[in-house]
Amino acid sequence: MLSSLSNIFKVPDLRVKILFTITILALYRVGSQIPVPGIDFDAVLQLRDSAEQTGGVLGILNLFSGGALTNFAIFALGIMPYITASIIMQILTVAIPKLEELQQQGATGQRKITQYTRYLTLVIAFLQATGITFVFGNGGGSALGNTAGIIVIPDFTVPRVVLVILSLTAGTALLMWMGELISQRGVGNGMSLLIFASVVSAIPFDGARLRATEGNLYLGVAIVVAIGLMVAIIFIEQGQRRIPVQFAKRQMGRRMYGGQSTYIPLKVNQSGVIPIIFASSVLYLPVLMASIFPWAWFQTIVNDYLTQPSNIVYIVVFGTMIIGFAYFYTAITFDPVKQA
Repeated sequence: MLSSLSNIFKVPDLRVKILFTITILALYRVGSQIPVPGIDFDAVLQLRDSAEQTGGVLGILNLFSGGALTNFAIFALGIMPYITASIIMQILTVAIPKLEELQQQGATGQRKITQYTRYLTLVIAFLQATGITFVFGNGGGSALGNTAGIIVIPDFTVPRVVLVILSLTAGTALLMWMGELISQRGVGNGMSLLIFASVVSAIPFDGARLRATEGNLYLGVAIVVAIGLMVAIIFIEQGQRRIPVQFAKRQMGRRMYGGQSTYIPLKVNQSGVIPIIFASSVLYLPVLMASIFPWAWFQTIVNDYLTQPSNIVYIVVFGTMIIGFAYFYTAITFDPVKQA
């Protein structure tokens, strides 16, 4: 394995792709630390400290954004709007015949669908940026970790609010373009690599904090458990059910052709991590509504049940949505009739 890794950098074309990918990921991490203009950075630091004690939806969204959400950075929305738009477009492809025709047109139709996905990403990013700006800007958002009522935007005027919303939306558009650059000119799977970079960026800080609070022994146990989980996840992710396929024999002249046997690999986890991302986005909506609309009963329900990861209601709702979206997404991406 080590020799294979060393040989990667001996191939000029592959070396350029890897260095290009690392450069884009480095720029993404820099952008995750640059706050949007027009905010109080000291208030952002207080908000980050307050949000560290809150898990649930905020923890997942902050995880996928690489900490940019609590930094109120230009990449605060992360790549989540693009993932959500992609899932919605795949669902609409089944429901709308026109989109299904485009999907069957090959590369030309796929370019059109990709273009529609970009437009939908900007719409979703604009809506999420507006919600986050109004939630954190005026001291609200107790369900999202702003329990201290910290005001991130002290000058809450129309020009300042528009500036923040457009900055967050533009950051998502730039991040979407960077992911596509990795897919085209880098090693591929640009969006997945951006999510991976966001998740692993918190490991050094979390490890140092765990070592400082619990000691080296607890840190070592956590590393062993994390490695074991990683191996188990890879084992399940690579697992497949092989459906045997036998080609019929045919005779042409005096020679017999065909008769080979092969298989169709069906992945155990056909939908990947998409159901978790989509379930997080859906669970985020009532939390955002509770921060905007002054309904005391609704805010109480959301704060008590939908923002507490240890609550049984949160576990049941989140788990049920993940299972449901996994079933639904697999039914969309894998059509048994088309495969047959």
